[in-house]
This record gives sequence, C-alpha cells and structure tokens, in this order.
Amino acid sequence: MCLAIPGELKEIYTPFPGGFRMGKASFGGVVKEVNLELLPEAREGDYVLVHVGLAIARVDAEEAEKTFALLREMGEVEEVEEAARAPTDGGDDRGGPP
Repeated sequence: MCLAIPGELKEIYTPFPGGFRMGKASFGGVVKEVNLELLPEAREGDYVLVHVGLAIARVDAEEAEKTFALLREMGEVEEVEEAARAPTDGGDDRGGPP
C-alpha cells in the first residue's frame, strides 16, 4: 500500500544554484531528504505529507499527530520507520554486485 507520511521540516535548502528546493524532514525521529518543489510555500517547522520522497501537501501539527496515531494503531509505524530509513542517495540497493 502507498501512503503519504507526515514529517516535520527541519531544514530547507537548494543543493546547487538553479536546483530543486529540498528539505530534511523528521518522521518520528528519522530524518530524510525530501523534494519541496510542489510546495514553494513550505517553511521550516511545517508538517508536510511525503510520498516517495516528494512533499505533496502541508498539514497542521494536529493532523500529523492524528495520522501517526492511526499508523500506530494499525501497527504500521514500524514499516513507515523502516521505509524512512531506506537510502535516498540514488545508489543501487538491489543487493547485487556493485
């Protein structure tokens, strides 16, 4: 199942001139890099819904907590945290030879 997960924006930056607007978001303590191109209004401290590394909507803190509470209730938090820890550096993580 594909879900958008709420994360709190901790940092916003542009990795190189003319590049995409990026951010670091905390997902229950796990910090991941996210693309912010769809949310030019996003600011540090905002909560955003992230799907496959792309922030797709802003939500308030209450909505973010409700979402995490539902995920905990469904037993999905561990899966979300595991997915959040997955590498995002573009490297090949298929497990084959380099």
